[in-house]
Amino acid sequence: MTPRRILVTAALPYANGHIHIGHLVEYIQTDIWVRFQKLRGHNCRFFCADDTHGTAITNRARLEKRSEEAVIADMREAHVQDFAGFQIYFDNYGSTNSPENRELCHLVWKSLREDGYVVEREVTQLFDPEAKQFLADRFVKGTCPKCRSTDQYGDSCDKCGSTYSATDLIDPVSTLSGAKPEIRSASHLFVQIERLHEFLEEWTQSGGHLQTEVANYLKGHFLGEPLRDWDISRPQPYFGFEIPDSPGNCWYVWFDAPIGYIASTREWCEKNGQNWEDWWRNPAGEVHHFIGKDITYFHTLFWPAMLKVAKLNLPTKVHIHGFLNVGGEKMSKSKGTFIRAGEYLKFLDPAALRYYFASKQGPRLDDLDLNFDEFVAKVNSDLVGKFVNLPSRTARFIEQVGLSAVYPDDGGLFAQAAKDGEAIAEFYEDCDYSNAMRLIMEIADRANKFVEDRAPWSLKKDPAKAGELQDVCSVAVNLFRQLAVYLAPVLPKLAEQAGKLLNTPIVRWEDAQAPLVGTPLNKFEHLMQRIDPKNVAALVEASKEDLAPTKDPNAPADGPEALQAEPLSAPCTIDDFAKVDLRVARVLTAEAIPESDKLLKLTVSLGGSEKRTVFAGIKSAYDPATLVGRLVVVVANLAPRKMRFGTSEGMVVAAGPGGKDVFLLTPDSGAVPGQRLH
Repeated sequence: MTPRRILVTAALPYANGHIHIGHLVEYIQTDIWVRFQKLRGHNCRFFCADDTHGTAITNRARLEKRSEEAVIADMREAHVQDFAGFQIYFDNYGSTNSPENRELCHLVWKSLREDGYVVEREVTQLFDPEAKQFLADRFVKGTCPKCRSTDQYGDSCDKCGSTYSATDLIDPVSTLSGAKPEIRSASHLFVQIERLHEFLEEWTQSGGHLQTEVANYLKGHFLGEPLRDWDISRPQPYFGFEIPDSPGNCWYVWFDAPIGYIASTREWCEKNGQNWEDWWRNPAGEVHHFIGKDITYFHTLFWPAMLKVAKLNLPTKVHIHGFLNVGGEKMSKSKGTFIRAGEYLKFLDPAALRYYFASKQGPRLDDLDLNFDEFVAKVNSDLVGKFVNLPSRTARFIEQVGLSAVYPDDGGLFAQAAKDGEAIAEFYEDCDYSNAMRLIMEIADRANKFVEDRAPWSLKKDPAKAGELQDVCSVAVNLFRQLAVYLAPVLPKLAEQAGKLLNTPIVRWEDAQAPLVGTPLNKFEHLMQRIDPKNVAALVEASKEDLAPTKDPNAPADGPEALQAEPLSAPCTIDDFAKVDLRVARVLTAEAIPESDKLLKLTVSLGGSEKRTVFAGIKSAYDPATLVGRLVVVVANLAPRKMRFGTSEGMVVAAGPGGKDVFLLTPDSGAVPGQRLH
């Protein structure tokens, strides 16, 4: 196998908060993949950094009456400590506030300027009259102008996935002061990425750079229309790098943050006598980004555009994952499920969370769910009851004599597990860790059955069977070592302990292909304790925050008017409801009907080749152009109705009294056309 040169990054944690278990989904996933690649003999390097710029850091520094530099220095130390506690290893962990990052920002900016991608124009922006500053997108909340979802940030909607300007928000509110923002003008710089539309469409839709659902999402939501110019500057005061040819303006954090990947690489290269361009301008090199689905837009459109113009390596693949829920719900501070990494380490073994996440994580964007009962049962069953159980029941019996000089007949168990190694490797490569763990535990089941059938504890009682005892224990310990190799990316500390027990460190994937013979054993030491549910309960209790309900002046007031206008209908049975077939659909085309004041003609897809024409009375509330690509809910089994303008084959579900007050129902992210509502 020819060694690959692989550069890996994970999203840069923002220097305004501590690492929590939701963050760890990504960093553990990435660390596992990097450790696997290194175990396979590839030249794989993992680079990350703190994301340090932006208004949030300035506001925190102001509240704490210290400098931004002091804030980010303290948080960096906390982040590094948390990552180390979970055995997450970076080849270099930098900062976006570094001199290296400033220089590389200049380099990328120069390319954009020289090739004519940058334009300047006045921008109307939201300004907080009480905080006396322009508001970054994350400091504005309001109602999405496209799907009307409330409590959305100023740049994008997490319900319908749309992007927009903060000035487009309905009823915006400053999260800094609660004041209603004013609209003021300022000069901004923009990057015209529409000029790269053809390149971005080709890159996102071919080459396997993205998961299929991500490529389809980009095509349906962004690439079907001109790409909007990217606002890349912010007027001072703003904590960031001042733009060299635009005094008084700083680069927006989303410009310098991804360049921090390159800067961290450069820091490592300077420490190790290498050239950063060998990693970012070498056609033979690979670049792999691991990110959450909430920052898909930036990493799959803006970032490739920047790299293309600067003549830097494009991502080989952007690996995108879902979010973490706990007990089927979003993490909650009041319930104690919003758990900081440092708090977890006070109560539980990091190996347990690493394994649990691995056992749940596949190659798609599905959200993970941390169910504490399942967590306890799975870790105790798989890691303690199957994996660690093998040496604990056998290694002590042969500490004095070591492994057999010739590998005994094990009925083909070692050979079968060695053969399984390639399938396990493919699962790791594809980030399909759940299937890798499943296959590994099948090996563990066979190994434990072997030990159970041969009963070494019974053989120990008969001195005449000492040779048979040694053989049985040698097989069990070798099968344990195979498992330790396959689990090494997930459980690096346990793999290290296995190497110490066997006087042979685990350093490469091929270590699982040949058994050890004649090797002396060190004294067996306890490897892992069972999880006590009491410790889980204590962790949850310690993570609870007192969130006494307070009156939120910006909270929506849900009055009785709508219900009074349309009282509830008479009760129906579940059988009555089941007759209505509600389906998720995507709007393919939308056009106004000139002869009608109310109707729009929609063509919707129910998945595959199944399409419907629907006439919807929403003309006064929606611009047809804003509906294309959007997910809606339709009544799919409504009898066709002939109308003056054609035949309507369904109904789009909406709420509101009518006229301009009509609000389409939008499925949550993750829904796909054809799925039925239950």
